[in-house]
Amino acid sequence: MNALLQEIRSCSLCASHLPHAPRPVLRASSSARLLIVGQAPGRRVHETGIPWNDPSGDLLRQWLQLGREQFYDVSRIAIAPAGFCYPGTVRGGDLPPRRECAPLWHPRLKPLMPQLRLVLLVGRYAQAHYLGTGKERVADTVQAYADHLQQGYFPLPHPSPRNRLWLKRNAWFELEVLPALRARVGALLADVQAAPMQAR
Repeated sequence: MNALLQEIRSCSLCASHLPHAPRPVLRASSSARLLIVGQAPGRRVHETGIPWNDPSGDLLRQWLQLGREQFYDVSRIAIAPAGFCYPGTVRGGDLPPRRECAPLWHPRLKPLMPQLRLVLLVGRYAQAHYLGTGKERVADTVQAYADHLQQGYFPLPHPSPRNRLWLKRNAWFELEVLPALRARVGALLADVQAAPMQAR
């Protein structure tokens, strides 16, 4: 795991397409039970090197009912977005994650986490990669979360402030999906004793 993480963090495959020097952002360990797959780091995450260290992360932690210490416990929670590097912005919004990243690294990363029990697919790009739902509405994918749980996936909308209108229009998400999410994640993490951090 450590060797692979070092290899990923040294990756420069997409350097010519990025607005800044590559800075892959992820966290993983062989003992992780939960994997969070988002889209790609935003500017603040790129600058700090800490995943979900922004308003989107604040809302995601609120959805999960996890404090920062729990959320960043790499012995239990891995974080590996669909694109590891900040892709830049256009018209005030972040560009999509680079297409090369997830197909290259995720198939090598996941087998090194044999304790994984659940993968959160946060946003359209994570869902498209793992579920093949590129043409489906995020609302439809999220509403069918129970079907995807059979495969170990839990699809979620992206908690970006830009999605506030979506959340307002889809009140069922807070009423129906969040309780199921919290119950699932809570049960998953409750029976796991904190283990020494094996990799960062």
